[in-house]
Amino acid sequence: MASHTAPTSATPFPTRRLGRTDMAITRVGYGAWAIGGPDWAVGWGAQDDRDSVAAIRHAVERGVNWIDTAAVYGLGHSEEVVRRALAEMPEAERPYVFTKCGLVWKDEDRHAMPSRVGAAASIRRELEASLRRLGVERIDLYQMHWPADDGTPLEEYWRTLLDLKAEGKVRAVGLSNHDAAQLDAAERLGHVDTLQPPFSAIRRAVAEAELPWCAAHGTGVIVYSPMQSGLLTGRFTAERARDLPADDWRSRNAEYSGERLLRNLALADALKPVAERHGTTVAAVAVAWTLAWPGVTGAIVGARSPAQVDGWIDAATLELSDADLAEIAAAIATSGAGAGPRTPRS
Repeated sequence: MASHTAPTSATPFPTRRLGRTDMAITRVGYGAWAIGGPDWAVGWGAQDDRDSVAAIRHAVERGVNWIDTAAVYGLGHSEEVVRRALAEMPEAERPYVFTKCGLVWKDEDRHAMPSRVGAAASIRRELEASLRRLGVERIDLYQMHWPADDGTPLEEYWRTLLDLKAEGKVRAVGLSNHDAAQLDAAERLGHVDTLQPPFSAIRRAVAEAELPWCAAHGTGVIVYSPMQSGLLTGRFTAERARDLPADDWRSRNAEYSGERLLRNLALADALKPVAERHGTTVAAVAVAWTLAWPGVTGAIVGARSPAQVDGWIDAATLELSDADLAEIAAAIATSGAGAGPRTPRS
């Protein structure tokens, strides 16, 4: 399967140019973390691969034109599932495929947290493995998943990614989970095409420095977990949080228990009047909220079935008004959920 060199076929959704790249992406993209399945350190519990393939196909059929995955999701399994979905699509209709490197695991200890490795030889091995699993000749966007902690300086691993781009192995390169100071250091070597940070109405810290930095430097931003991994779908409950299986990482996360869970659910409830006014879902409002911030190009949204795609797909076209944003800011303040700026800067 060859990587397409021109934008994918026309989508019914509006698109935005991804930083300075030649890619125009829909405001929402399909996130493939959860479909990696169980049996690794940050899994979402058991998944049905057939449902996952159907979800990807449905998202693309609805108009989504990019998929975000990573080598580490399911320790290679997510990329393999993405390949299965792509193989069923005509070449001209295939979405852009974004993936990540820098997290290395040991097959003999699947439940250990992967190591953050930035060594050039390791990144090149990871790229070749991702190309094989995805069945493509070139990755559209290749991202360093986390800052390395193996002693490799940022400048070294960023130079490796820039070299891969120059060699034509990847189309664009970006950083995920890096801060503004690290973005500055990378930019001095070569342009950072994209940043992928966590961002939601609960987790708002990147609005302080990283989003303004990206807007000022022509760096595209694709945010992840805009629904805070299910908390802002409007369907999550305290009972569901209590019943999360042990192999779902959320069962061990502080946002899903105690006072923090109650605050988060109160915020989700407060989004319901906004959703009702727009004739849409709380999930779509939560995603659209992240897209209202200057500097944000698109949002990565996960789905494990076609029905879940339909739950948030309205965010691709939903525009929140200033009054909506003010109401949501007030709800954030009242609920006490999360931390960070509450209102998009103009």
